[in-house]
Amino acid sequence: MKKQQLQESINYLNSKGIDQAEIGIVLGTGLGKIVNEITIEQEIAYADIPHFPKATVEFHSGKLIYGWLEGKKVVVMSGRFHLYEGYNLWEVTYGIRIMHGLNINKLLISNAAGAINLAYKKGDLMLLDDHINLQGNSPLAFANVGEFGSQFTDMLEPYSKKINLQLKAIAKQNNITLHEGVYASVVGPQLETRAEYRMLSIIGADAVGMSTVPEVIVANHLNIETIAVSVLTDECDPDNLKPVNIEEIIAIAGQAEPKMITLFKKLIQQL
Repeated sequence: MKKQQLQESINYLNSKGIDQAEIGIVLGTGLGKIVNEITIEQEIAYADIPHFPKATVEFHSGKLIYGWLEGKKVVVMSGRFHLYEGYNLWEVTYGIRIMHGLNINKLLISNAAGAINLAYKKGDLMLLDDHINLQGNSPLAFANVGEFGSQFTDMLEPYSKKINLQLKAIAKQNNITLHEGVYASVVGPQLETRAEYRMLSIIGADAVGMSTVPEVIVANHLNIETIAVSVLTDECDPDNLKPVNIEEIIAIAGQAEPKMITLFKKLIQQL
């Protein structure tokens, strides 16, 4: 059933001329303006794609964009899905499987996250070197997963060391602060308690968010070379915790956006 639904979604997109992407991009909170840099050939609302989940978060736009960016054919998910919206992990990662069906071999992911490492500041960017899955489940835990790829997917190197090195060099050349660290993924949507922030620090997390890890697991399952960058929108100091301000988080993500766009565009030139 899953395989048939997936194929119907891919067939629909193929019928619209979307068939030969090289690079997939997943845009996170407040990071949508890279679409202004794309020479768009097709833009399709998620709601129009058979079996595709519908985006519910107000600042995620919910469309699939296909076109050219820096001389490469890209397919972009403008709006992603989260467990906290009530989706299951198959739905959360459906777009990654679609992108694979459209022939991508590289995946670039962005997200907004809170800084657990107190040396990192609001508005900084963090390149993911590794992650901790605290969502309590796996997007590979379903019957017949072997039809899609190896059931026991190796996570030795979930993020491409080769592409990470390229990104670090690009950041240095452009005077962009780019930390490298471990991202912990939680369910949300509530923010963490002081005790939870302390726990995250103890277990080795540098940042915490509510996305990305399921997509990365599936990308590894499908042998797609993957990188991810977080914009750090708040500082999670349990001894000096302040009430969360979602508007401020979105604003900080927006201020960091030009740096993210520079990194992604210059990286795509090299891929």
